[in-house]
Amino acid sequence: MSDSGPQGGESCMSLFRAYLRTRKGIILAAETVLCFVIVVCYGASNVAGYLAVAVIELVFCIIYFFVFAGKYDTQLTFIHWGWSDFLRCAIACLLFLITSLITLLSRSDGAGIAGAVFGLLAGILFGYDGYMTIPLLRKPHAAVPTEHLEGV
Repeated sequence: MSDSGPQGGESCMSLFRAYLRTRKGIILAAETVLCFVIVVCYGASNVAGYLAVAVIELVFCIIYFFVFAGKYDTQLTFIHWGWSDFLRCAIACLLFLITSLITLLSRSDGAGIAGAVFGLLAGILFGYDGYMTIPLLRKPHAAVPTEHLEGV
């Protein structure tokens, strides 16, 4: 029987609990909760057109949480998970900030304003997540040998 799931015989729930104790796990969980709150707020308001941003980001947050918590990022190497996570965060940050500002400036109803405020918070959180992802993308460069080549 092949071991295609979590490594070392760990259960999925123990991996998820352990991942929730990491900084990235806490950030992804907070992003998921904020996106869900924004979906509820925008769904109850008259600016439901901006609901798509929150729904798509909610789905992406859940997918990335399961990929990173289950350690599938080490098995699915055809995707550069660091860069895709950074791009997800950067795009979400921009989209949430833009849609929230538009909603606040359009003087929406109470649920729309609440969704916009949570959207601003989500934009800040996604920006922080992207900022925290940048050091993981930098790889140290190997030193170039500086010895003199004999015979040249």
